[in-house]
Amino acid sequence: MEEIIKQFPNLSDNQILQFQKLEALYQDWNAKINVISRKDIDELYTKHVLHSLAIAKIQPFESGTFVLDVGTGGGFPGIPLAILFPKTRFYLIDVIAKKIKVVQAVADALGLQNVKAEQMRAENVKGDFDFIVSRAVTNMPDFYSWVKDKIKKQNKHALKNGILYLKGGDLTEELAPFPKAKEYPIADFFSDPFFETKKVVHLPLKFTP
Repeated sequence: MEEIIKQFPNLSDNQILQFQKLEALYQDWNAKINVISRKDIDELYTKHVLHSLAIAKIQPFESGTFVLDVGTGGGFPGIPLAILFPKTRFYLIDVIAKKIKVVQAVADALGLQNVKAEQMRAENVKGDFDFIVSRAVTNMPDFYSWVKDKIKKQNKHALKNGILYLKGGDLTEELAPFPKAKEYPIADFFSDPFFETKKVVHLPLKFTP
């Protein structure tokens, strides 16, 4: 929590309270439905919350932005980003119903009016989004094929509309088909050793009517 407050010093009292509530909520739900590995639940704020918020260091979301979180699992990166950007709409999807149940319950407990969670495959999503976020659900070529036609035409951010992907390791081969993809090392922002090989990948996507 201290690191989150340090990294994002403009949080309101309500946002700080929402972030503080995450630990008890996830511990409670994890005891019933295992959505986060047992070893990671003790490091929830570093490995899940702060990791999710790395996207905000690369591209803060403007008011009115619409973001799709594909394969959200227990609600990452969508839930922490929804706390940070209350005027951005987030649509969190996962194919596993019990995970969506947890995500909706957490969003409700936090009073997040800007989150909608549904059991849904990415290929079946209707609508256009400013950004599509995810945390290493698959390789980039497959992910791209799922979401390439779901992007809004109008850009309103410094980065062009497209994918913001959390992934680690050497991505040279995986990103070879995408010359416009750019890697942002998370270690440039967060000092914890966990982030040494972690990156945010931005891949701009063209609007396709």
